[in-house]
Amino acid sequence: MKDIKTILQEKRYLYLIITKKDPDAFGALYDLYIERIYRFILLKIDNREEAQDLTSDVFLKVWHYLIDGKKKDVGSFSGLVYTTARRVVIDTYRTRAKQKTCPIEYADTILYTDGVLNAENKQDAAQVLRSIKQLKQSYQEVLLLRYVDGLSMKEMAQILEKNHTNVRVLLHRATKKLQALYEQKHPNNIHTDKRSRDDVS
Repeated sequence: MKDIKTILQEKRYLYLIITKKDPDAFGALYDLYIERIYRFILLKIDNREEAQDLTSDVFLKVWHYLIDGKKKDVGSFSGLVYTTARRVVIDTYRTRAKQKTCPIEYADTILYTDGVLNAENKQDAAQVLRSIKQLKQSYQEVLLLRYVDGLSMKEMAQILEKNHTNVRVLLHRATKKLQALYEQKHPNNIHTDKRSRDDVS
């Protein structure tokens, strides 16, 4: 989760972008979120180059939105950039006319960090990712936002366009489903993390 200092700094950058069209402020936020947004998109798109192009498109859309001169109330940069990324992915799905998922060889790029299951090495991480990829998209999305990108419930509610209660319920169901699926496939390789269970209780 973000600390107060980070939150205030991001708000300052956001203010400078909206009021001054400050490219350096935007560059600072770009550097902070570029890898997270790329990872978020790559999890849903089956092509590295396309994910890179879509990531660039996301930040370009966010930049133009923030400097268009119209009055706007942006709660947080993270909420805005993830919401934009989500919509860009949805538009891509519609263009393809069908939904695809990324191959498991991207496991090294989509790094699973401390969360629902405490993967101790790359092999464990790949196993967890395989389990995640078998979940429906809404579950994949909420797990990624919470346990990989570490977003708050408030930020997730904004991005997913759901209320706080619905997000907690969705996260709880996704967590339980992932744990059950992983334990079924790997009964001798379980490292559950109590904090993640407490997190959604």
